[in-house]
Amino acid sequence: WNSGAEAMYGHNREAVVGGVPFQLLKTVFPVSLDEINAELLRAGRWEGELTHKTRDGKQVVVASRWSLQHDNKGRPVSIIEVNNDITERKQAQEFLQQTQATLAHYNRVTLAGELAASIAHEINQPLSGVVINGNACLRWLAAIPPNLEEARDAATRIVRDGTRAGDVVARIRALATRSVPTKDRIDMNEAIRDVIDLAGDEMKKNHVRLRTKLAVDLAPVLGDRIQLQQVLLNLIMNGVEAMGASGKQPRELIITTQNDGGDKVLVAVQDSGPGLNPEKIEEMFAAFYTTKPTGMGMGLSICRSIIQNHGGRLWAVSNEGQGATFHFTVPQYQ
Repeated sequence: WNSGAEAMYGHNREAVVGGVPFQLLKTVFPVSLDEINAELLRAGRWEGELTHKTRDGKQVVVASRWSLQHDNKGRPVSIIEVNNDITERKQAQEFLQQTQATLAHYNRVTLAGELAASIAHEINQPLSGVVINGNACLRWLAAIPPNLEEARDAATRIVRDGTRAGDVVARIRALATRSVPTKDRIDMNEAIRDVIDLAGDEMKKNHVRLRTKLAVDLAPVLGDRIQLQQVLLNLIMNGVEAMGASGKQPRELIITTQNDGGDKVLVAVQDSGPGLNPEKIEEMFAAFYTTKPTGMGMGLSICRSIIQNHGGRLWAVSNEGQGATFHFTVPQYQ
């Protein structure tokens, strides 16, 4: 219990010698103490983050390193423990994560605004179907005698269209919500189809032909569904905009999925736009870099941050001939 421990925790040496450190400091361990001791006896060392309380009740987060000491017969007799205060670093990391989450939420809301016309059309179609089928159902019921079979079919279509409209609204609410990221088991192909539904009308409006090559044996991934769909939506919209500015040549967007090695899933979004300047590719992922007159320059930066926080990688290449392809990987669900 050296002078550094006295300064950090507020207890002088004479008061603590002979006591049990984790009881004195009300230590919060990342795993059980039994697991730590087992690792210590097996490997001779342990490293991790601990939370302590100082004499005046202040919480301190430390990077802790333990080393097992032996006597001349090889028997364990003591532990040397070194703690470095990382409280400010942890607070800075938490603030950074909160800031990234806020920016990601703003980006999702902005995307939803850009897609407002497409979303309205997507909802209007099933709602129109509800009205048409509702009137048909009333006509079949008013017939003499009532045609119950046709009325039942019309009612079934009403339920189908109402459910579809509700699903669209639920996806928009999920995209715009400011929620804590949660990583679950996700079918990436299904997540892509949901995003295509949201952006489908925007692609039609810009005369973009969509092709998908989704692997039938695709492994599930571990991730936050909303965040991954935000990345997909960003990449699709960027591709649509790039092709919209590239003249009259064919506009085709290709979305591909495949298993990448034994532990990741690879997703690619390929467009037939003007392509990328090889010298500017990495610069595109920097915060506030944009080529759009009204752009914030945060979309790709946020996308890369999301993928990196998932343990994956996001990168772009210029295609041979025409267009660009954005790739990202996500860990498989184990």
